[in-house]
Amino acid sequence: MKLINKQICKDGGRVSLVAEDSEDLWTVYNLISVGDSVRSTTIRKVASESSTGSVVSDKMRITLTIQVEAIDFDALEPMLRLKGRNIVENEHVKLGAYHTLELELNRKFSLAKPGWDSVATELVEKAADPVRKADLAAVILQEGLAHVCLITPSMTLTRQRVEVSIPRKQGAASMGRPKALKRFYDAVLRAVVQHVDFSLVKCVLVASPGFVKEDFMAHLNAEAIRQDLRVLADNRAKFVLCHCSTGHKHALKEVLEDPTVAVRLKDTKAMEEAAALGEFFRMLNSQPDRTAYGEAYVV
Repeated sequence: MKLINKQICKDGGRVSLVAEDSEDLWTVYNLISVGDSVRSTTIRKVASESSTGSVVSDKMRITLTIQVEAIDFDALEPMLRLKGRNIVENEHVKLGAYHTLELELNRKFSLAKPGWDSVATELVEKAADPVRKADLAAVILQEGLAHVCLITPSMTLTRQRVEVSIPRKQGAASMGRPKALKRFYDAVLRAVVQHVDFSLVKCVLVASPGFVKEDFMAHLNAEAIRQDLRVLADNRAKFVLCHCSTGHKHALKEVLEDPTVAVRLKDTKAMEEAAALGEFFRMLNSQPDRTAYGEAYVV
């Protein structure tokens, strides 16, 4: 997250931000509340009357400030949609008219709140800190299917899905099986090199059913030597092999719940958050009178 400007006091103030990735948009989603005002560029149909008296509608890029009434986060786009009324006079949009702002990646916006509490201020400070980026990666695979993911304290980002058709072990098509497996492992290897920043990532989980993970790591080590991929050779100790039941993304949950894996990952930010959440649920189960969630329960 880029912090362009910051003018915050207890009784109000505003910040100007630019979201650089999906994690940043998720942070903004948690930062904005109903009643806040957001200013950004947007596209809107504007009606104008021509010299002949006919009304023509054209799409124009304008800058609007709305008071937020509804917030929607789309992780697939990724995009944040904010619905509200225009609160700053504009020659093309009346005061009080409804509009939906779409906050996309790398689009500057300003956020003003009637009051900035310590939680909101901390969210801005952490989001603007480059060290906060994902420090845990995972490769979940089975023969012919793999997901390369980055795991942050608040969400799992699928950076690439790899699919390659692998012939069965029996039958006439089995002759092409070794080449197909090599193509698959090559594609997963390229995805790891492209999406995993080893200067930030402390650990890479490689999980699969059977011996697929061992076969992939053997291929990775061999290619690191053959292609002189120093980034892989120098970070070989960061790869941790784990078992999972499938190569689909949801198998990551069972990997992270494995106690032996949790011990290896105890210093990562994602596991710190998972440990805190686990402690909350254990207390909720054993001592519900000592747990609280939501403003109404705390107050």
